[in-house]
Amino acid sequence: MVLRENLKALRERVSACEQDVVLIAATKTQTKETVDEFMSIAPDFVLGENRVQELVDKYDERYTWHFIGRLQTNKVKYIVGKVALIHSLDRIELADEIEKQAKKHGIVQDCLVEVNMGGELSKGGVEPDKLFEFVDSLKNYEHLRILGIMSVLPNLEDKAALQGEYQKLQQLYQQLKAKKQANLHVKYLSAGMTNDFDIALKYGSNMIRIGRLLFGERAAK
Repeated sequence: MVLRENLKALRERVSACEQDVVLIAATKTQTKETVDEFMSIAPDFVLGENRVQELVDKYDERYTWHFIGRLQTNKVKYIVGKVALIHSLDRIELADEIEKQAKKHGIVQDCLVEVNMGGELSKGGVEPDKLFEFVDSLKNYEHLRILGIMSVLPNLEDKAALQGEYQKLQQLYQQLKAKKQANLHVKYLSAGMTNDFDIALKYGSNMIRIGRLLFGERAAK
């Protein structure tokens, strides 16, 4: 019942948004049983997992999965072929491994480039002023396709400052959409979580990653 109520509240808040929004349920620490229960009432959702081992343990081919956490190169082989989208591409070594594993599977792996808007050392992502240089460096990767950008914005108490960061992120997204490159097909801006998705939607996000608002506080793990 709580899941249904939380889901209804989220849909009401998103419904005011003008653009179509991909809704991602962030399933970190949730059980397979909870995931199945949730998908039975929200089959239009995508499932987003932060940890490779959890994704492997919960994986069900009936659902669409995205990988939304930081990704180590030695873990890529476990998720390519399972996830529709990797949100956290941020370095050449990772691109090399995704390219290698996607080629093995005979697929093109869709990715988002993660941008670190707050310059936070604890988070992954390319620096905003290095985004276009990084995307350029990926132009010859035949098994990797860039569908947009992702960012985890700083948890700022100052809402005006947070809006300023989202405005900069939106500008980057629009600029990237105008860029011509064979493996670049920009259509997603993945930004906004439980704390800030309302602001993200105002600044053009069309893919939000929601955990606590749906499932409650995470269990320690």
